[in-house]
Amino acid sequence: MEFLQDIEPREYQQKIFETCVKKNCLVVLPTGIGKTLIALMLVVDRMKKFPLEKIVFLAPTKPLAEQHLDYFKKHLPELFGDMQLFTGAIKAKQRKKIWQTSDIVFSTPQCVANDLKNKLYDLKQVSLLVEDEAHRCIKNYDYNYVAQQYKKQAQHIRILGLTASPGSESSKIKDICRNLAIEEVELRTRQSPDVKQYLQELNFEKVTVDLPAELEEIKHVLLKLFNQYIEELKQRRVLWGPASKIGLINLQKKIMSTLERGNRNFNYMFGASACAQAIKLQHALELLETQTVFGFNNYLKKLFDQATKKQSKGVVKLVTKPEFNFVFMQSNELLAKKQEHPKLGKLIEIITKEKLKNKNIKIIVFTQFRDTATIISKNLNQLEGIKAKVFVGQAKKQGSGLSQKQQKKIIQEFSAGEINVLCATCIAEEGLDIPEVNAVIFYEPVASAIRTIQRTGRTARLMKGKLIILITKKTRDEAFYYVARARERKMHTAIDSIKKNLANNGKFDIQKKLG
Repeated sequence: MEFLQDIEPREYQQKIFETCVKKNCLVVLPTGIGKTLIALMLVVDRMKKFPLEKIVFLAPTKPLAEQHLDYFKKHLPELFGDMQLFTGAIKAKQRKKIWQTSDIVFSTPQCVANDLKNKLYDLKQVSLLVEDEAHRCIKNYDYNYVAQQYKKQAQHIRILGLTASPGSESSKIKDICRNLAIEEVELRTRQSPDVKQYLQELNFEKVTVDLPAELEEIKHVLLKLFNQYIEELKQRRVLWGPASKIGLINLQKKIMSTLERGNRNFNYMFGASACAQAIKLQHALELLETQTVFGFNNYLKKLFDQATKKQSKGVVKLVTKPEFNFVFMQSNELLAKKQEHPKLGKLIEIITKEKLKNKNIKIIVFTQFRDTATIISKNLNQLEGIKAKVFVGQAKKQGSGLSQKQQKKIIQEFSAGEINVLCATCIAEEGLDIPEVNAVIFYEPVASAIRTIQRTGRTARLMKGKLIILITKKTRDEAFYYVARARERKMHTAIDSIKKNLANNGKFDIQKKLG
């Protein structure tokens, strides 16, 4: 394709691009196999067709929007068009000015949505809207607002949604398609014949560990305590569904909204307290079963701290229970004996082996919790030749996090080989330009198909890769592992049925003025 510099589309990218030229398209491609190039080719096509109109390219975070801008600058000639980055750091007045002279705007959805609400500009002269990580285009997220305004205002509508996975719920995928007025879905997986030839072999290993007797004993006592609260919720006739973490969080929301509406019923007030303690115990169980003894012990300390500050009567009551004190003392004893969760030892063993095989390793260890990432990093840094760093999102109100500048620096160090293991939370799943790695290790399985696919996409692109998942037997780890696999299959089935639906009915959304 003319205009493209130092880059040649692969056969599947060319095919998908040809669909995108004719129809609004949702492109579902694993991380790292070239969604952005398809967007780039479509941008060139739309700008040739409508030279006086603009392109808007949205990405959920500033670093991601910046990354796309850099990619475009690298692969398009300088004179091709004026490319600009919109962020909250640029004053609204300034953005209004930049909008008038730019050809391609890269932005977070919040920026454009706010500007549209404040009528700084409109989308009438936009010939293409690209939404990266399009699985976020649901409900009242800003992605959705921008898409709705675009469909109302633009003269020449063309929409491109990009994602590694739109999720497994058919209704959710249909919503994304409806919100983006999608007319065609292009799905490829690592196994697709036209993609397979470009990728390297991915070895998959499931590594299981048993929960040691000492942790089983703590689990048994915690469950006994947890069940007392569940029993109370049932007797108060507020809990009918499952006592899972999500079930309890939903119940808590329900009780709180009833209380907020002014129903100061004592049964609900005591129910709210019992529910809050049950959620805390459910979280403690998750840390014990799947994370580290250190993290578990740390969490119990936090609860003692909350009780000391009298943050809630429920917590004060919880920490005085003999069962709670028993599990706290037991975890202190284990730490004094340097006894940790077997997963940690297994992880150290795996990384030591990988380092012996290849002195230039690059590995990402994914975990759900920041505490776990910190503990893993600390332990790995004691190994010869391993330089690990924690890679987490920005700090919430309190707590430790990394600024976008710090995140960028860590990625640069990882690329340069100054660090060879990233201990990452979900921040490293989405989009970010992290270099190819030899192995991706899940410290625990995640039940989400979207997140599993995004994590896996970090390896086996240009060189052979490994995916290793650590699982504690007879715990929620096993359940999450099978749920994620089932959801991935469900996603493929859902997309197939949506493709058929689109082929038969044409589209989800009656749409005007297609360009």
